[in-house]
Amino acid sequence: MKKVQKATVKAFTLIEMLVVLLIISVLLLLFVPNLSKQKEAVKQTGNAAVVKVVESQAELYELQHKEEASLAKLRDSGALTDEQVKAYNDYYEKNPNKSRTVNP
Repeated sequence: MKKVQKATVKAFTLIEMLVVLLIISVLLLLFVPNLSKQKEAVKQTGNAAVVKVVESQAELYELQHKEEASLAKLRDSGALTDEQVKAYNDYYEKNPNKSRTVNP
């Protein structure tokens, strides 16, 4: 009798596992496209923040060197990195209606 009782172990059936996998798949199909859209929105917000940094660095450069700042001058002086220059240019490519304050 004890051997028979040990053989009856509670476990998930194949149908239950398939239902759980189906639910997880549906949730992934709903959320993955939204995540990719959010990624682009976050990138745009980050680029907008970089624009403010570049403009601040340009003002500092103009005050220190008494000449007009450009992206090339700021990058050569070490005030900006290549990634910041790229983000600045990307922002204005995606927003052509806005005017640049720092020339390339």
